[in-house]
Amino acid sequence: MAYLVLENLHRDFGTVKALNGINISLGEGEFLSLLGPSGCGKTTALRLVAGFDRPNQGRILVEGRDMTSVAPNKRDMGMVFQAYSLFPNMTARQNVEFGLRIRGKERAARSTRVGELLELVGLGHAGDRFPHQLSGGMQQRVALARALAIEPRVLLLDEPLSALDAKVRVQLREEIRRIQLELGITTLYVTHDQEEALAISDHVAVMYGGVIEQMGTPSEMYTAPKTPFVAEFIGTMNRLEGKVVDGAAGEVDHAGTRLRIAAARGRANGERVLILIRPEDLELTAAGNGSTVNGNTLMAEVVTQTFLGPVTRLKMTGGLIADMSTARASALPVGASVVASVPTEGVQLLTLAADESIPDVGEGT
Repeated sequence: MAYLVLENLHRDFGTVKALNGINISLGEGEFLSLLGPSGCGKTTALRLVAGFDRPNQGRILVEGRDMTSVAPNKRDMGMVFQAYSLFPNMTARQNVEFGLRIRGKERAARSTRVGELLELVGLGHAGDRFPHQLSGGMQQRVALARALAIEPRVLLLDEPLSALDAKVRVQLREEIRRIQLELGITTLYVTHDQEEALAISDHVAVMYGGVIEQMGTPSEMYTAPKTPFVAEFIGTMNRLEGKVVDGAAGEVDHAGTRLRIAAARGRANGERVLILIRPEDLELTAAGNGSTVNGNTLMAEVVTQTFLGPVTRLKMTGGLIADMSTARASALPVGASVVASVPTEGVQLLTLAADESIPDVGEGT
């Protein structure tokens, strides 16, 4: 049975549809990330669950109980904000204790609970420090402990790591996931960072224009995107427009070159398709070094190289992108002519309408 349900949620702000009928079912103890660019509706959805806003249509259920009209302080939701939102005149211990105190918990019980939570987030030694005496990462840990203090039924996190530097973000996202698993708390997490979402979630819902484009496990979202937007937003993707020329043989034409692709078998001849190839699946060899140009290769020239440690990303003419070991990439400098081999298996095709354009969202974040 679903623990948290968002049922046909709509939210309009004048003529702007922030949410246009989203549906989510989350089991108890599961971790879902709402992922998407700014303005896609993910924070609006979180605010509706928290009770800070009301939907124009739809319901929010927790354990089968309709919470849509329940006041925020009666929902037992724990909220962690992007900007920490700690009380500056209170110590870390007092900040964590605040929710327990206004709920009338006894002093001894409050002290025990706060001590446990500060230890849980690795701040047992910093309980008497004020927010200005703590780093950004430490302040966010206090905010997390404060949200957990009331033993919420659902934990809500609104881009809690975006204000932190890269190294601290990675450390703290792992801590959040560890704590979530340890406590078994149902969690809804908002982020625009696809790497972050894939790293810590049980499920990911990609949002765009107020709707959920696709929802699935991190592996499903990466390996089997269902729309052009998801294909581009989750990681980096080669996107080549093509047309099926022989559905029986599984052949697709791209810019005058025939590519044999297993996913094209059984499709109608003339169908317009989007060919999706991950950069790590594109094999490069130097042109003229015994390489051969056949039906599953594309000619290109290296335009840029980006060093990423053990991996180097090569961008080429025709919009091709390939990731390969840095050692091998050294043999393919900028300006080199290359042969890009397209695998037959593992390449995805998405059907495109005759007039459908492909959304340009960059290379993810």
